[in-house]
Amino acid sequence: MSETPKSLIAAVRYFSDLAVCNRYMKRIKWPDGKPVCPHCQSENVTEIASRPILQCRACRKQCSFKTGTIFEDSPLGLDKWFPAVWSVANAKNGISSHELARALGVTQKTAWFMTHRIREAMTTGTFRKLSGTVEADETFIGGESRNMHKHIREKKIRGRGSVGKRIIQGLLERGGEVRAQVVESTEARDLHPVIISNVEKGSALMTDSAASYEALADRYVHEQVNHAIEYVRDNVHTNGIDNFWALFKRCIKGTHIQLSPFHLQRYVDEEVFRFNARKTDDAGRFDRVMANVPGRRITYRLLTQQDGAGFMGLE
Repeated sequence: MSETPKSLIAAVRYFSDLAVCNRYMKRIKWPDGKPVCPHCQSENVTEIASRPILQCRACRKQCSFKTGTIFEDSPLGLDKWFPAVWSVANAKNGISSHELARALGVTQKTAWFMTHRIREAMTTGTFRKLSGTVEADETFIGGESRNMHKHIREKKIRGRGSVGKRIIQGLLERGGEVRAQVVESTEARDLHPVIISNVEKGSALMTDSAASYEALADRYVHEQVNHAIEYVRDNVHTNGIDNFWALFKRCIKGTHIQLSPFHLQRYVDEEVFRFNARKTDDAGRFDRVMANVPGRRITYRLLTQQDGAGFMGLE
């Protein structure tokens, strides 16, 4: 949007006026300028002059500009939410809930909930398949054996060093976007469906020498690089997706330090968003997140349970 400020300090000043925030929300929720009642879908809606509230003349119910968005039911004003969205969308290595709490003057628990709501808006989906030259690779997330006490290492590390870690599969279209998701294993049964659903048939597929990828040769122009002896062979390499893994792990190791496996996909989605919007400026990334704010909502109860059993700790 043309009115969006270009820097964080400018954004803080600009969105300190709640009337400005409400006008922005009105534009992204109702681009045609005609508010719709979330209760009865009537367009006979008016703004109450004395308060930043909308009232439907048909059903007589009231709603705020936050209704029907990730901000719904939050006691915090949009003047705090907007700088939070700006910070999460544009911090290259992410921003921790502790740091955001200090910056906004809220509790860490509140900031943690805010960041997860914002990640919900950063999750994007598309029906477009990757094409051209696509790199595929996996990475493992979990405690490093060198940082464990000897008796812990002997208990947890069995067989390969990847045992007991979470696996993320990534796909990178060279010159384009990246997609990544948590998978159960590095077996073909878990890797192949992700590739087939995201990569156009006939594309050039670059992978390492893992046997799990070999059966894809009848669907793609499949080339493999054996990292035991080489990293690049002419145009055959996975350096692009390896670069994404380096960025993601810098975010995990340097900012969030420790996170629950239950929330891992959300942190992956956050980094995927920033990587895919890397050629956009700060204002553009902010606008892209805000465009996804309407129609999404996530509750604290959902965030603090794992498959309906037990509670997960915060960062």
